Amino acid sequence: MSLSTYLKSSIGEKTLMAVTGIFLILFVIGHMLGNLQVFVGPEYLNAYAAQLQNLGPLLWAIRLFLLTTMVIHIWAAAKVVRRSVTARPVKYAMQKDVATNFAAKTMLVSGGLILVFVVYHVLHFTSGNIDPIGAFADTHTEEGADVYAMVVTSFQHLPTTIIYSLSMILLCMHISHGASSLVQTLGWRRCSSNCTDKIGPVLAGFLLVGNLSIPLSIYFGLIP
Repeated sequence: MSLSTYLKSSIGEKTLMAVTGIFLILFVIGHMLGNLQVFVGPEYLNAYAAQLQNLGPLLWAIRLFLLTTMVIHIWAAAKVVRRSVTARPVKYAMQKDVATNFAAKTMLVSGGLILVFVVYHVLHFTSGNIDPIGAFADTHTEEGADVYAMVVTSFQHLPTTIIYSLSMILLCMHISHGASSLVQTLGWRRCSSNCTDKIGPVLAGFLLVGNLSIPLSIYFGLIP
């Protein structure tokens, strides 16, 4: 079987969705760990941001790779959902949600909304095209960028804090189901199904606490 034929099959589409999901989850973890340096002071977060900028063209190559990965992930998910709907054109007279939940049933919708948030995030913190309170303009000068000040100023703004907090909840809800599913798809089960089902929620809980701690700590004055 050729690679093209395999990727067009049901298992191929699920595998593609799982593999791209792994790259995206690793990015989310790394991104969170880098941003958590806001808790140790401006010199650390600004040094981290400067190191990223010093990557030059490589940084944009990484961004393009991640964006492409996300698009492929959503495309594969849409194919899987479409195949599932086509295979079961008539709904059951009585549907019982035994092994599914809200997160599982809204994966395609949450994935699309997360893509919208990523675009918003880039326009907000990376390019400054979205700058509701002037935080980007005030902290980017000819001498350089004060990323710490931009982050703190931005999350002192309640609407911005709400947008990011809700987006992190949505992201972690998506990961809660997605991480467990990709383990099953790739055949990595080394324990009972009950153990495997906990992988996603545990990872999502870890990411939720870490990502929410930043905007909420800033808004409530725990980070000056």
